[in-house]
Amino acid sequence: MRVLVVEDDPRLSALIARGLREEAYAVDTCADGRHAITQAAVNSYDAIVLDVMLPGTDGFGVVQTLRARSINTPVLMLTAREAVVDRITGLDAGADDYLVKPFDFGELLARLRALLRRPEAVQPMLVHVADLTIDMQSHSATRGGETITLTGKEYALLELLARNVRKVVSRADIVAHVWDDNHDPFTNAVEVYMNRLRGKIDKPPLVPLLHTRRGVGYMLTDIPPA
Repeated sequence: MRVLVVEDDPRLSALIARGLREEAYAVDTCADGRHAITQAAVNSYDAIVLDVMLPGTDGFGVVQTLRARSINTPVLMLTAREAVVDRITGLDAGADDYLVKPFDFGELLARLRALLRRPEAVQPMLVHVADLTIDMQSHSATRGGETITLTGKEYALLELLARNVRKVVSRADIVAHVWDDNHDPFTNAVEVYMNRLRGKIDKPPLVPLLHTRRGVGYMLTDIPPA
């Protein structure tokens, strides 16, 4: 999943970004409201962590602009303000949730997971495909009861496919949601990671669950494509 962190405190921004990357999120950062609006319009984010007190356009203005442009990415607002009126202002502006500083990073993760579930309310935290189980809360996977050791990027790729189980996910969508702005679109990183994932998920003699639709994309399915 790809997240935009909008925070003008360099230390806090770096801490949030590092923590999210350790949890297998792809993370972009920016420090002002205008840049945030541009980033959210150009890239396909799964969630935005947005500070209220920003130089130029504040967080309220950012979320209002995004919603006015029909950009409905879930927004978690961060602020040192504790007044009820400020929480109401943020939610009325279009934010999805509100977290007051200082906060526990574990709570931020839990709130992000909740926001990521909202667009697909029926999406469970456990996805089962044949004998493969993906646990989106613990960021882990097992097949036939055996734990599969995955790197952060491998897990992020598997989770994206699991959120779209039995559907084709295009290479462009994979790049947009699994990699950040530092990704070179001309590399074969997607293919490399798909091959690594296959080597762990579809070890012979197991029935393959990861499939390629040439020229279209990839899919996780227990129903072999025609």
